[in-house]
Amino acid sequence: MAPDNADDTWWDEDAGPVVRSFATTGGRTRPSRDEFNLITLIINAGEDDALPGLEPEHRSILRLCTGSPLSVAEISAKLNLPATVVKVLLGDLLDMGAIRTRAPIALAEAPDIHVLQAVLDGIRRI
Repeated sequence: MAPDNADDTWWDEDAGPVVRSFATTGGRTRPSRDEFNLITLIINAGEDDALPGLEPEHRSILRLCTGSPLSVAEISAKLNLPATVVKVLLGDLLDMGAIRTRAPIALAEAPDIHVLQAVLDGIRRI
């Protein structure tokens, strides 16, 4: 015999969203473009939420990335979605022109640690 309130027996507030990841992405498992990794920086290109075809998750990404860039990993953590799902959603937004991406600075282009240490030492002597 089922309890009076059968819905409460399998779901509670701590369970989180009941929508499966594949439903969020429309069944897609790969982004339309292969240019996202966990440290790729994303920023809103200045488009409104008025773009056609935006899902609530797309809008959330645009709001998060307005003003300052966020990495794919940060977006994933803030939305509590798997990174693969976020990459698919970011591919949609990039195809619409709603976001811009920026690769992080390559280690070869980063300042030499010895130069930075010398600068710090010089500042401390002042």
